[in-house]
Amino acid sequence: MVYVAVGLAEHSKAAQEGFEVAMARFDEVTECHNIARAFKYLLRVETADLGSYKVFHTDRLGTVPHVRSITSYMVMGSPKDMRA
Repeated sequence: MVYVAVGLAEHSKAAQEGFEVAMARFDEVTECHNIARAFKYLLRVETADLGSYKVFHTDRLGTVPHVRSITSYMVMGSPKDMRA
């Protein structure tokens, strides 16, 4: 599991809607949140392993129009997770 902070190059309604449509199509994205901070979106991404995440990062998320920055936070353990 990886949490991903995504910044957009453009803050228009069209750019945000386009990004959200793209995220809805990616099975790896289990959560997509529009947040108020330096980044525009926070994603929860689940892949089989680090290699699979690299493919998602490079070939899918990295090709979405208006994506300016991608910051990945790999989860190493979850001592408390109330969603389960």
